[in-house]
Amino acid sequence: MTDHSSNLPFTVAALYRFARLDHYQSLQEPLAKLCCAQGIKGTLLLAAEGINGTVAGSAAAIKTLVDFLEAEPAIAGMELKYSHASEMPFKRMKVRLKKEIVTMGVEDIDPLQSVGTYVAAQDWNALISDPDTVIIDTRNDYETAIGTFTGALDPQTKTFREFPQWVENHREELEGKKIAMFCTGGIRCEKATAFVKGLGFDEVFHLKGGILKYLEDVPAEESRWEGECFVFDERVSVGHGLIEGEAELCHACRNPIAPEDKLSPLFAEGISCPNCYHERTDEDRARFAERQKQVRLARERGLKEHIGS
Repeated sequence: MTDHSSNLPFTVAALYRFARLDHYQSLQEPLAKLCCAQGIKGTLLLAAEGINGTVAGSAAAIKTLVDFLEAEPAIAGMELKYSHASEMPFKRMKVRLKKEIVTMGVEDIDPLQSVGTYVAAQDWNALISDPDTVIIDTRNDYETAIGTFTGALDPQTKTFREFPQWVENHREELEGKKIAMFCTGGIRCEKATAFVKGLGFDEVFHLKGGILKYLEDVPAEESRWEGECFVFDERVSVGHGLIEGEAELCHACRNPIAPEDKLSPLFAEGISCPNCYHERTDEDRARFAERQKQVRLARERGLKEHIGS
């Protein structure tokens, strides 16, 4: 494990591996038992195409899990990134069986057969500075809202399933260009670049290890990244050096909100934010207000969390 010289008590491991994992169902129970025994929380997804997930626990517990996974021949050599958290960023442990470890909804996309050219974090700036390069953020709109690379195209997708159609709609703009894609940890780009190459584009690249690897390896003073990177846990976001960011979640819509969003007259904790205010009814907000009241009362009684929080 890489030494991040962090004093924070929880180690967070984001991992994935595309692999022929025909026996994936048999891994569910032993993985669940190991994680529960080690006090690990988070989510692991298993499918015939591999494994994907983010989990957190003590450094020793995460090492035990990683050793277990690396001992599985098909999974050994998985893409793995570590960061740290001041509090446990997950509420429970889930090991789920899925059809895909990242859902794109396109048949016969196999990153083991064809994928874009990997670009290391330290080489990414040179690629995206090339005027012949089109930079595409493959993440969804709620993720891009709090940070992205300078000059990147935002497809404004609600789900990854919408991404293939966005590419089809913009094929003419991409013709004759270098196409550079990025996502949080790299896994979505495995399928995104495989899909784009399948359309006949040759110069297709993606950021190896994703935004997380870039923020870990590239100094802030050299960075082309603007804002923070959304992560799928209670930390909400991270910045350069993978330190915990300032973004929070709106508990009405579960979208990230920046500090300036909390200054908006449309923001009310647990009830609404600028992202969701106009999408909700007064009845919705009344219901959320009652839930927020129960959360506040639970906190006042000294309970760590309320079931509706």
